[in-house]
Parts: sequence; C-alpha cells; structure tokens
Amino acid sequence: MRPDLRLGGGSATTIAHPAAANGGLVAHHTVQTSTAGFTLTLVSPAAMSRRDLAAAIADAVGELRAIDVAYSPIRESSLVARLRRGEVSADAYAPLADLVARCDAMRAATDGWFDAWSAPGGFDPSALVKGWAMERAAARVRAAGITDYAVASGGDLTVRGNAPHGGPWRVAVHHPYEARRKPVHLELTAGAIGTSGVTGRRGHVINPHSAAPVDEVRAATVMGPDLAVADAYATALYAAGEAGMTWFPTPTGYTASLLAE
Repeated sequence: MRPDLRLGGGSATTIAHPAAANGGLVAHHTVQTSTAGFTLTLVSPAAMSRRDLAAAIADAVGELRAIDVAYSPIRESSLVARLRRGEVSADAYAPLADLVARCDAMRAATDGWFDAWSAPGGFDPSALVKGWAMERAAARVRAAGITDYAVASGGDLTVRGNAPHGGPWRVAVHHPYEARRKPVHLELTAGAIGTSGVTGRRGHVINPHSAAPVDEVRAATVMGPDLAVADAYATALYAAGEAGMTWFPTPTGYTASLLAE
C-alpha cells in the first residue's frame, strides 16, 4: 500500500491525494520558520467550506510562527535568547516557565541524556519545542473542527483520525543511510512519532555528559501520545545509544527503537 507520509532519507514527505473518502476537502500546506519547515495535511469534514478550511490553516500556521518568534534560540529578541543572555529569568513569563519545567522533566526521565541547559551558548529547548509547536498547531486544527490531520516536520509527525483515503495514516520510516533497505511501515489514527538521526544528519546532538557532538551512526525513533515528549526522548536515545533503551516502554505509553549502523 502506498504510504501517506514518508520519514527519513531527507525531509518528511506528504503524498498528495486528489480527494477525501469522507467527501471533505484535502489541503496540503507547508510553512518555513527560522528553525524548521512544517507540512500540514488536513482532511475537512464534508460540510466545511473552503473559507473555513483556509482559516484553520492560517490559525495553525500562526501558532507555529508565534512559537518560533517567542522561543527560537536564533532569534535575538526571543524569550529563549534573552534567557540565554541572562536578561530574563526562567519564571519571568508563564509559558517560558512551563517550557523550562518540561525540559527539566525530560532531563529527569532520561537520566540527564536530554539536557536543554547543556547546549553550546546556554539553554536550547529546540529538541522539545518543535514537537510542542506541532502539537499546539494540531490543537488549533482540532479547535476548528477538523479531526483528520497530519502535521510533519523532518523526521517528526503527529496525526489524528484518518488519512484522505479513509483509513489510518500510513507512515513509511526509511533507513537514514541505506536507501535500498525497505522502510518500516506504521499505521496510526492517533499519536506521534519523534525521531533523531533518521534524516542522516550527524553531529547535531550534543552528549550532555561530555559536551561533545554525538558522532555515532544510528537513528532513534520514539512513538507515543505527545510529540514534544517523543521528540525529546528520541534526542536523548540518540545520544545515549543502547543504554537509553532501558527507559522503554514507559508507563505513559512511549515505545522506542534504535537503529545502529
């Protein structure tokens, strides 16, 4: 069966569908922020107008852009950049305090292998913020009355409901280094996949215990209810290697796989 989404071997790819099985509209929209590109695939209810669908897309895109402005470490005026420079405290703004608390929780859950404070230059929550932003965008889509959607970026995605063909979202996860290998096929109607290393990048994760880039050839994939958590787990697992597999499965429903060269 043809997949609806492909992860690995480059950026996330959404397969175009001409029509929706439920009689609704199918919309594909991409947006680029300062740190990542995102693809939204929405299947509207049959009664939803094109105008309302466009408004839902605009709302989700606005959420992604707002989070980028507030929390991107490469934007000099962002709260994260100001925190890194010591201009504000972690509890100066409630959403920033919540983000710091989420990062601290993931540091505890991964025995310190996810540590937003260990990045060069100071606090960098990027490995958690992207998934958080995608979940926030997905929440805006649901608020508009759309229950069938996928939000993807790089090797990460969150989905709900059915794909345009009327069945579960079919996801093909490709091997990051060997294109000839058959991809792993997954089917989802709810949940998220967070990855680290599946796009073939090396040296993008810092070992928080040594402060050196992780240069091993491997890829980590974590599935679970929330993408922010899954993505943070995947980053930590990529850094820890086999030692990180002892964290899974978690009591909260996260499972993982680790692919070494």
